[in-house]
Order: sequence, then structure tokens, then C-alpha cells
Amino acid sequence: MEGIALAFLGAGLSIGLAALGTGIGMGFLVGKSVEGIARQPEAIDKIRTTMIIGIAFIEALALYALVISFLLVFK
Repeated sequence: MEGIALAFLGAGLSIGLAALGTGIGMGFLVGKSVEGIARQPEAIDKIRTTMIIGIAFIEALALYALVISFLLVFK
């Protein structure tokens, strides 16, 4: 394989695995947050705030993988 083919393969794998991982992570996070809200409805504001901050950190990982895949494709 040529170097450019490996770069395209690496770009596809990086964004694909990052999307898979962040999707699973967000699913667990939201599921546990909903479970916590169901157990303690009075703590909804704290749980929601923590969930949104966690989702932002998880989404940042996907954006880093997107940047890496762009760097691989356009090098």
C-alpha cells in the first residue's frame, strides 16, 4: 500500500472509532443521568449540569479525532 492509502485508512479509522466510542460514552452518561434523576428528582439541576459538562468533554474527543483525520487526509 502507498503512504496516501494508509493515511486515508487511518483517517477513516480514527473518526469512525472516535464516533463509536463517543456514542457509547454519551449513551452511558445520559442513561445514568436519567436513572439518577428518576431516583432523586429534586437533584435534577445538579445532575443535568454535570451531564452537560460531561457531554462537552466527550464531544471534544470526537472533535480531536476529526482534526487528526483532516490532518491525515490533507497532508
